[in-house]
Amino acid sequence: MISSKKLLPFIVPAVVPLAAWADAPAAPVVAPAQGASSLAAFDVLAHFADGLERRIFPGGTDSHYVHWMTFGVIILVTMLLRRLLVHGLFLWLKKLAAKTTTTLDDRLLPALEAPVAALVMVLGIFAALSVFRLSPGADRIVGYGFNVAFIGVVFWALFCAGGAILDHMEDLAHGRQLTIATFMPLIKKTLASLVAIVGLLTLAQSFGADVKAFLAGLGIGGLAVAFAAQDTIANLFGSLVVVLDQPFKVGETVRIGATTGTVEDIGLRSTKLRLVDRSLAVLPNKLVAAEVITNLSRFTQRRVEQTIGLTYDTPPAQLEAVVRDIRQILEREAEIETPSVQVYFSDYGESSLNIWLVYVIKLPDFAGHMALRQRVNLAIMAAVAARGLAFAFPTQTMHLPGPVVAKLAPKSS
Repeated sequence: MISSKKLLPFIVPAVVPLAAWADAPAAPVVAPAQGASSLAAFDVLAHFADGLERRIFPGGTDSHYVHWMTFGVIILVTMLLRRLLVHGLFLWLKKLAAKTTTTLDDRLLPALEAPVAALVMVLGIFAALSVFRLSPGADRIVGYGFNVAFIGVVFWALFCAGGAILDHMEDLAHGRQLTIATFMPLIKKTLASLVAIVGLLTLAQSFGADVKAFLAGLGIGGLAVAFAAQDTIANLFGSLVVVLDQPFKVGETVRIGATTGTVEDIGLRSTKLRLVDRSLAVLPNKLVAAEVITNLSRFTQRRVEQTIGLTYDTPPAQLEAVVRDIRQILEREAEIETPSVQVYFSDYGESSLNIWLVYVIKLPDFAGHMALRQRVNLAIMAAVAARGLAFAFPTQTMHLPGPVVAKLAPKSS
């Protein structure tokens, strides 16, 4: 529980000497008992004001002039300290942040400036109020007000700091074109909700509420909701897997299972693919997380393998020369990895003599690799034509015995 009692070790050492001067016989200041008002940490200021008033007005007057003067001095010091922080310390820190390479501090300092200034004012105002001897009821109300203000300012600072950090992360994600950038608005809303819930629970505990029992009941209810929404939760976890692994991003062409298309949207429940026929496929994220994903937009190189068939009347010397010509064509291309080039007369096909060739193209994009393949294929056609050879196509030769041929042959008149 966040309470002003935690501030006592810092406040008492600074003010006890003044209290001792103002009211030497006064009892030593001790930490407040459990359950005391949140303003008990500032009781030393009240002792100081009482002692100072007795020294200035030894007749026992009940005018409380000194209490009001102390109240005004504390408010004045608080305002000066706030101005010093905002226009002094933070201004100096911003100048230092401007010299760093990261932009995180440039976002974080302006975000924290207002909450820190508000925290100083909250501590100053309630410290000033503590110099008055209020009735137990009024003191309890002021203590509750301090709890609300203090906890509110602390969680406001946490919210502002978290927002600045997430804004910085979103800029980095957009700059690197990461998939998580799509989910940053949702993450910001989740952070805001989380800070608000924790802040309310902390405030409720400071008022004496049984937060543990509430959380236990909430856990049982959440379990029931989880059973009722298994598919939704599975899709949410699937989207989390997509964000963390980043197998694809919007605009890339992927194959997920048997579906191939361009990614148009990555949502919390589903991923949308625009298919080749321009129809839209919506895949649940639990399916996306479970299937094999092939990203067709992230080739580093492209491997080409093909077979060329020449007719069976090709002489061996000419066939060897054509193999040599094709290898030279491939090795002359600057965009082909030379060590990857392999060209061989591989086997006897059903209707052709087959030349098997393999090469790797340095160009990862589809259009560039297809343009190179076209250029290579045209060069191979020219080389085959220059040797006076021909490409084979599926043919069959029938061998018939002489009598059958004689019967089929037309009779001369």
